[in-house]
Amino acid sequence: MHPLLSKETGQNRLLLGNEAIVRGAIEAGAAVAAAYPGTPSSEIANNLFFISLEGDWPLYFEFSTNEKVAMEVAASAAAAGVRSLTCMKHVGMNVASDVLMTLAYVGVKAGMVIVTADDPYMHSSQNEQDNRAYSRFAGLPMLEPSSPGEARDMTIRAFEISESLELPVIIRTTTRTSHVRGPVKLGPLPEEVKRKGRFEKDMRRWVPVPAVARIRHKVLLEKDEKAQGLAEDSPFNSVKGHGTVGIVASGVSVCYVEDALSELDVKDRVRFLKLGFTFPYPVALLKDFIGKVERVLVVEELEPFLEDEIKILCKDMGRDIQVLGKSSGHFSRMYEFDPLMVKKAVSDLLGTAFVEPEMPDLSSLPPLPMRPPSLCKGCPHRETYNAVKKALRELGEEDVAVYPTDIGCYTLGLLPPIQMADYLLCMGSSVGSSSGFSVATDQRIVSFIGDSTFFHSGLSSLASAFHNEHKFCLVVLDNSTTAMTGHQPNPGIEIRPPGYDRPRIPIENAVKGLGIRNVRKVNPYKKKETVAIFKDVLSRDELSVVIAEAPCILYYKKFGGRK
Repeated sequence: MHPLLSKETGQNRLLLGNEAIVRGAIEAGAAVAAAYPGTPSSEIANNLFFISLEGDWPLYFEFSTNEKVAMEVAASAAAAGVRSLTCMKHVGMNVASDVLMTLAYVGVKAGMVIVTADDPYMHSSQNEQDNRAYSRFAGLPMLEPSSPGEARDMTIRAFEISESLELPVIIRTTTRTSHVRGPVKLGPLPEEVKRKGRFEKDMRRWVPVPAVARIRHKVLLEKDEKAQGLAEDSPFNSVKGHGTVGIVASGVSVCYVEDALSELDVKDRVRFLKLGFTFPYPVALLKDFIGKVERVLVVEELEPFLEDEIKILCKDMGRDIQVLGKSSGHFSRMYEFDPLMVKKAVSDLLGTAFVEPEMPDLSSLPPLPMRPPSLCKGCPHRETYNAVKKALRELGEEDVAVYPTDIGCYTLGLLPPIQMADYLLCMGSSVGSSSGFSVATDQRIVSFIGDSTFFHSGLSSLASAFHNEHKFCLVVLDNSTTAMTGHQPNPGIEIRPPGYDRPRIPIENAVKGLGIRNVRKVNPYKKKETVAIFKDVLSRDELSVVIAEAPCILYYKKFGGRK
């Protein structure tokens, strides 16, 4: 039995924040979940996937082709009365936002939770957007845990809020709350889980043509007022202390503030507002807090989401007090915080003496060599890159070719000695940007995309490229898994985890089905043959696709070559 299905009610388990969310969803009776993997959310989907495969719990889970599809799967299940969950990294919400904005209008029947995992400092991402903006943009309630224990509690409560409002609820985590381990008190598992519902037709709700959408927008605004009342009374929002200096924090920043107040021994001088239900803003709670302090420091990573709202409330209340944070230079809108940074800001706020910890003297040690990330030893992508490079060299075009690339481990083709990644925007952008370069330049365009990314958002771009007669070579790096995020399956895989028997879609068939004629397959480990095929393909002035098919070496070892 999967460890997250433990029936030891009342026991503490040391869980990742992501694992705690899974446990919360199980305790809440979620029966349908769908996701596209993305760090720092991946452990949520991975655990749900293996729970569904093991068959010990009534849960349907799928790795959808992208986040938009995953949200549609979860939304329709909730519309039919079955509790559901979808999770994604922050940029995945961009892909799903087309669904999100209308889903807020039509709502749900059973509880639906959307987990967005933000990545301050971009540990594994191409940007560090603050997805709290999506909650405000869509008008949907949002909870922000500061610990694994809260992650479990908030997930359960999110399902309840969702059903009371008939709206999906967003849980926003960050890398540190997703990947920190902490004690989580296990609650009871439900005796029954509702696996099947019934969709009740109502064209005045579920089909938002303009006449319906106008009505549903009004309904959403009314629900937002009810949600604000829930935020005011939420146990996830609390005030500690009685000082005239205020601090407001949310998410992992709560932990840093608590550490700073304890270590500086200033708890009696500070009124501390911890916010866990952060949208809708608990206006009455914030106003009461603002009315009792002379200055306030807002501690929140990335954008001044709470800071700006507090400034607005101060203006409305006629309170001319300092609101410190991003605008005052105490914190940056970039990167993640750390305990020392917050301790300095709190010390500055209170004018207390602060001595930085003494750093050990390391002057006698030689500098550590740089160890940038690189493709694994034996990775088939290395051989594919080398083959393309050699073919272009023999054609005399190595120095003039442009290499649009995509999101995946092969993005590391950017680094020496490969250096074959010139342009990157988002998932699937290698294909669309190749179309643009083919129109705007006379350079040779060779782009790279992974098998999972191809199914995520490459197909539609490739259809557009073929229809509009763009000319470039797309290399599909098919290693039979979604490698970068932890070896999750995708529709094209041949090597499968035990118990996974869903039908395969060969990439070659999908490409040919679009009408593209010049489609070739290579085994990159057969070097001479691969170079010869690339020379032939690259000597033609047309849209071509080469599928470099060889399994991820780590994945192959993991499953022993099982097909």
